[in-house]
Amino acid sequence: QVQLVESGGGSVQAGGSLRLSCAASGYTYSSGYMGWFRQAPGKEREGVACLYTSGGSTYYADSVKGRFTISQDNVKNTVYLQMNSLRPEDTAMYYCAATTLLRTPVSVSWSLREAIYRYWGQGTQVTVSS
Repeated sequence: QVQLVESGGGSVQAGGSLRLSCAASGYTYSSGYMGWFRQAPGKEREGVACLYTSGGSTYYADSVKGRFTISQDNVKNTVYLQMNSLRPEDTAMYYCAATTLLRTPVSVSWSLREAIYRYWGQGTQVTVSS
């Protein structure tokens, strides 16, 4: 059974940094996507960044490009989201998600859609104050 556990959220001032971690247990697929999503109060959940585990290709939402970096540590079975230059609008609950086996990458537009992700963590709160 796949379990995703996020950590690293917290409260920071605008311009600060945080690193989120997602520890994946039971995830044995040779290739698929690991992604980070976020949901702010009153808003729909949106894809932030994702990574294709076979090859390491990464994709980002326009709102975080140049500020956030997704990476993976295959030894620790952990995915990270390094968030720099944080803004108040980055305040949200952040969720880690994973797909089942995907032997080939999907289109960029699909890579950040909730529909392709099967497994979800419980979320970690990020609050950015101005």
